[in-house]
Amino acid sequence: MGNPTLEGARIVVLDDSLTALPISEADLGLPWNWRIGPAARPPSDDSYFAASFTPEGAGLRPFSVVHVEQPWRRSRILGDLTIRWVRRSRALAADNWGAGEVALSEELEAYEVDILDGTTLKRTLSASTTSAVYSGEDQIADWGALLGPGDTLTIRIAQLSALIGRGAARTGTLFF
Repeated sequence: MGNPTLEGARIVVLDDSLTALPISEADLGLPWNWRIGPAARPPSDDSYFAASFTPEGAGLRPFSVVHVEQPWRRSRILGDLTIRWVRRSRALAADNWGAGEVALSEELEAYEVDILDGTTLKRTLSASTTSAVYSGEDQIADWGALLGPGDTLTIRIAQLSALIGRGAARTGTLFF
């Protein structure tokens, strides 16, 4: 790369000299102070500059879920709605087209499903599989009645990580 690379450069070549930062899981959330400059010069050289960086572990955060299924029919229990989805994974084997379900890249499978009224959180459901039940009792407590034809329900689903917490969330509206 040029030193400095001109702003607006159309091409920047990154080769094998690019290395990963030596950040461990224990370093997540801790501020790091860096001196950045040309490797051929000492860090005390005027060509170096200081920068702060706090690693957040974005590359470890679970992906959002996909294919959220409309609860088009109620369960046997009066009024209960089952919301289903498909998980995605950061695991290396996640792109195996022959597998029925992607590999779980977390120690435990866990999700949170937020029930929303606009931007207001009404309730959070917990799930250990790729589905959650929004009970009729909870619907009545949240809305004053069971959800039915013509109603909509806005939800936000996130897979949980023991290390990072909530992953990227999928927000959507279900129509009844």
